[in-house]
Amino acid sequence: MMRKPFSFLSTILAASLLAGSTVYAAPPAPIQHEHTAPAHADHQITKRTDAENMYNTIQFLSQAPRVAGSPEELKAVRYIEQQFKSYGYHVEVQPFQFEGYTAPSEVTLKIGTEKKEGEAFTYSPNSDVTAELVYVGLGTTEDIAGKDLNGKIALIQRGNISFADKVRNAAKQGAKAVIIYNNTDGKLNGTLGGSDASFVAAVGITKQEGDALAANLRAGEKITATVKVAGAEVKTLTSHNVIATKKPDANKKNTNDIIIIGSHHDSVEKAPGANDDASGVAVTLELARVMSKLKTDTELRFITFGAEENGLIGSKKYAASLSEDEIKRTIGMFQLDMVGSKDAGDLIMYTIDGKKNRVTDLGAAASSRLSGVLPYGQEGRSDHESFHALGIPAALFIHAPVEPWYHTPNDTLDKISKEKLDNVADIVGSAVYQAARPGELVIEPIDYPRRDVELQN
Repeated sequence: MMRKPFSFLSTILAASLLAGSTVYAAPPAPIQHEHTAPAHADHQITKRTDAENMYNTIQFLSQAPRVAGSPEELKAVRYIEQQFKSYGYHVEVQPFQFEGYTAPSEVTLKIGTEKKEGEAFTYSPNSDVTAELVYVGLGTTEDIAGKDLNGKIALIQRGNISFADKVRNAAKQGAKAVIIYNNTDGKLNGTLGGSDASFVAAVGITKQEGDALAANLRAGEKITATVKVAGAEVKTLTSHNVIATKKPDANKKNTNDIIIIGSHHDSVEKAPGANDDASGVAVTLELARVMSKLKTDTELRFITFGAEENGLIGSKKYAASLSEDEIKRTIGMFQLDMVGSKDAGDLIMYTIDGKKNRVTDLGAAASSRLSGVLPYGQEGRSDHESFHALGIPAALFIHAPVEPWYHTPNDTLDKISKEKLDNVADIVGSAVYQAARPGELVIEPIDYPRRDVELQN
């Protein structure tokens, strides 16, 4: 796509930004000011970002799954800490405890008497149930309303709402277990997001198996299923956030603002997590390296969060540790999650409420100068959610739709695109630097579209 020409002023002055307002002005006469030449400033980022650095980081981190609270996650934490320190940053490692999940030693699924392959969801409780199978669509409140699930097993399709909500809805209606089938090719394994006494046993099966069962049930066939989950355990574990801080170094021109660039370093069971989210960590580290060499008038915090896959626990812990003053001073949070898969869709910016904000404005402006305007949409389920809850402008940068091997053992290094890593680093780096380089923050007005792309639940 052709690069679009630079257009002038949008959001003016940090005071306006801190008040949450966006001020649009008619283009003034050109003046000699650093912020009237964003393309030159972008070059300070793009000439320094190195895809090989990011690829090598992913290679190191994706040698094994980095399940929150595991020795492998701690190894990743120590690596990230050392990398930040090598760039000259002050680094804090923030420990926190959470209720972790030990995967079951046995998962058995039978349809009638025939054994099928099923994967227990993380945080599925133990159970041994044989009962009638009932199809309930997507498992939404509307789908389940009026269905007799008392003592039965619910068959539910993936999509629309979270796995946890599907299980809660079915359990509330009396189901004793849940089978969720995929809406794309491949095995289905996922997480319920945390321990919850309302959960019943939940296992995942393939789209092919689920479609066949759903068709038979809709045709009136009576089917009995068995779901057994044994040996699962919930226990208290320790994870960590890693926080690297770059204090402003523009002398008397320094603002009082903070910008956060984040990603999560944990992965799900059995998944090496090359894209989810070693890719985000790699870009975070690379931007920290690049920014360490540049003058900035704004405090930058580069953070990798633990236990994201367990329900955004690390980012929630960090957000809860912020003072009221820090919250007021934070003008934007850029979350990088799953930004390197060659098999995923296009880059998109997601906000929790589906509205544009300062972060998406900066991202759209930077992308328009570099590679084509990014769209925005509405989506949660990543660490930007924890900051939106505090009133901080936040957005998730991700390629959507996601790749077929999301949350599977096939999320490996060979699926990573160096070109995508480089593109994300250039766009997000240029957006952050536009807000952090010395001088007034001025964002050129860009008309960027809303695009709704369903991420897999």
